[in-house]
Amino acid sequence: MGFFSRLFEGNKKTKKSFAEKLKYVFTGNDIDADFYEELEFSLLSSDIGTNATSLIIDKLKDKIKEEKIKSTDKAKDALKEIMVSILENAEATKVKTPAVIMVVGVNGVGKTTAIGKISNKLTKEGKKVIIAAADTFRAAASSQLEVWAERAKVKIIKSSEGADPASVVFDAISSAKAKNADYLIIDTAGRLHNKANLMEELKKISRVVEREYPEAEYHKTIVCDATTGQNALSQVKFFNEAVELTDIIITKLDGTAKGGFLLSVASDFNLPIRLVGVGETLEDLIEFNAKEFVDSII
Repeated sequence: MGFFSRLFEGNKKTKKSFAEKLKYVFTGNDIDADFYEELEFSLLSSDIGTNATSLIIDKLKDKIKEEKIKSTDKAKDALKEIMVSILENAEATKVKTPAVIMVVGVNGVGKTTAIGKISNKLTKEGKKVIIAAADTFRAAASSQLEVWAERAKVKIIKSSEGADPASVVFDAISSAKAKNADYLIIDTAGRLHNKANLMEELKKISRVVEREYPEAEYHKTIVCDATTGQNALSQVKFFNEAVELTDIIITKLDGTAKGGFLLSVASDFNLPIRLVGVGETLEDLIEFNAKEFVDSII
């Protein structure tokens, strides 16, 4: 099954939500104040935040004026083009190896599963992968990661519960260099009840990576659960302040009607969406394509 087919299947709930809300907006004949008001309401109620909605409406007004668009059908095409341009504004670049990918995010968003699926994908492509179990706070974290590492047939570097996460990363970097690994993927803690400690922990890990492995391309990737919708934006803000994120992975897109929040993430933070999860299988974490995403919801 191709990208569009899998995305379309996994995005049915968001499409249904969008279709229901936009149905009446584009059935009229006039592009007037009522049209824009109804469109604004539809976008906001589709989990597209206020900033992204305002940006979309402003761009649409400009486009309609510049291109002298008169029909709502043409306006709908223009809307799709604008959404694609917002999502493509910070398109993910191809990762160069050796690469370090530090994966961050709150507990429960699917970080461990995402790391397992990424590792599996990369090993199938013939890449050598090492995983660093740097979430030493949760007892179950490294054992869950071990299961995924075994499934993906990759090496895992871990330590005892309560160990310094930065020391685990230091050991993993040494191993990655010695084994000439293509990718080092770092799992991190996601607890938010003590934000100051977590922020310092992530900064310390980053310092170790930058000092010990300067030749590697360094990605700081946040995993967000699509079912949380707009609530994910505060998570992106927190982790971005801690480590200056480079890209985003969206999980559980198949389980929500809140896929519209991807436009908020892209417009508010100018961060590329690299991968999206549209199912439970190992192959259902797929590369994001802005045009096909918009086509799948409108």
